[in-house]
Amino acid sequence: MSNTIATSSKGSHLSRVWVIATHTFTQLVRMKVFYFLAVFAVIAIASNFFDLPQHEGPEAVGANVLRSIKSWSLGAMTLFSVVLSVVATALLLPKDAEDRTLYTILAKPVPRFDYLAGKLLGVLLLVFVSLALMDALMTAVLHVRTNMVVAQQEEMAKAMGWPQDAIASLRNETLESGPNASLQGAVFAVFLRASIMASLALLISTFSSSTLFTTIVSFLIYFIGHFQADARNLYLQSGEAGEGVFARLASLLLSLVLPDFQLFNVIDAVIEGQALPMIAVAKLALVGLYYAVFFTFASWFIFADKEF
Repeated sequence: MSNTIATSSKGSHLSRVWVIATHTFTQLVRMKVFYFLAVFAVIAIASNFFDLPQHEGPEAVGANVLRSIKSWSLGAMTLFSVVLSVVATALLLPKDAEDRTLYTILAKPVPRFDYLAGKLLGVLLLVFVSLALMDALMTAVLHVRTNMVVAQQEEMAKAMGWPQDAIASLRNETLESGPNASLQGAVFAVFLRASIMASLALLISTFSSSTLFTTIVSFLIYFIGHFQADARNLYLQSGEAGEGVFARLASLLLSLVLPDFQLFNVIDAVIEGQALPMIAVAKLALVGLYYAVFFTFASWFIFADKEF
């Protein structure tokens, strides 16, 4: 890897970043993180059997199992991507320093921003590939089970004497509960959340030499980010804060620095079959891009003055 970076050090910033990213991706793959995909496969397949007994008409047949597949799959994706993005990023800088790879790379010389951007891109590449594989498996399982549910519904509806137009309407409604664009939008929201967490862990790791400290603080901020919007609104609505300019500026500053992860909680709505508009996906993409860029530049600001 050192020789490769030495060759690319005279090239463009993008080539250096890509070389570091691909090496980071390979380095993480060797840690056998893809073993989790086997666990995910078991979850996706087992969720087929979580179908509670129904005592209603054809429209209720298979409704629970389709929700279970999406719920368990998206939940596993969220857990895996957040844990992977935090732990993998927290390991990178201390490991490079321990192996003295860091000193070799920076002595080429490779700009420190390129090094950090490459490391982050490598983690995101691993998360993206992992989510793509899990998404493909979830979509396949959901597609097969949706067709089975549609067949069961049509059979029951015909036996009960439903008119053809009602059966066709039920069929379309059930197919919309299967693989669709909104489901892919939810997976993309999972990736954006993981991207923010990876860039946040990168920032913490630039001033911490402890992988455990970086991991704990990252998860602490992650949980705080799920409640900061409610706390901010409660504070602004309280009598003490009132309509003061200072309170609103402080609230704005907090939201610019601390991510509001409630914005990415679109999974529940998608599981229930609600549509996820493209404008909402675009908004999440802009929010995710802002925090990822902000934390990356903050990491560079700290890392640039660090002596090795």
